Amino acid sequence: MTTRRTPPPATLDWRAFALPRGLAGVIGGRMMARMNMPAQREVIELLGPQRCDRVLEVGYGPGTLVRLLAERTDASLIAGIDPSPVMREQALRRCRAAVAAGRVELGIGTATETGRPVGSFDHVVSVNNVVLWGDLPAGVRELHRVLRPGGHLLVAFHSRTARAWHERRIGLPENVACQIEAIVTGTFGNAERHDLDHVVAFTATRG
Repeated sequence: MTTRRTPPPATLDWRAFALPRGLAGVIGGRMMARMNMPAQREVIELLGPQRCDRVLEVGYGPGTLVRLLAERTDASLIAGIDPSPVMREQALRRCRAAVAAGRVELGIGTATETGRPVGSFDHVVSVNNVVLWGDLPAGVRELHRVLRPGGHLLVAFHSRTARAWHERRIGLPENVACQIEAIVTGTFGNAERHDLDHVVAFTATRG
């Protein structure tokens, strides 16, 4: 019989990660790159981009998921938006080969203001930053807009039942998870929840 672990309270203030800047942002980015790797590997398996697909990551941070997508998939373009110039510099260094090859494009932006054309991506993915969007319904509407018909959304965040203590500590409270699922369903007309080892994820397809 499987015993479900009781999640501890989320005690870390997520706002500290909203806009990394200065020396603290540089150090924080390095920590995020190391600590988020298991979750990002899990997300790639769920995302599953195919050859010639175009992927947009919202909140790329230090660029670890962008680099994994460039190295492990045949996606033709991996684009990213993040509000932090400090994170952009780290991500550009981490992904320099893919940037030089033209497969990676990293800009400044947010979930509510991507600056991308209508229907320009096959996949949009966000990992561990949905609670920082500010206006969740507006962010989901914007990501719906930039997806092509039949395109896929994947929004993931640390799970409160993850094995690692730092993931559990800032894991997504159930009431927030339900809110995300309801908003995605209201915008896309469909949503599926995935409770994985490291993250709780929500997927949807644009009709």
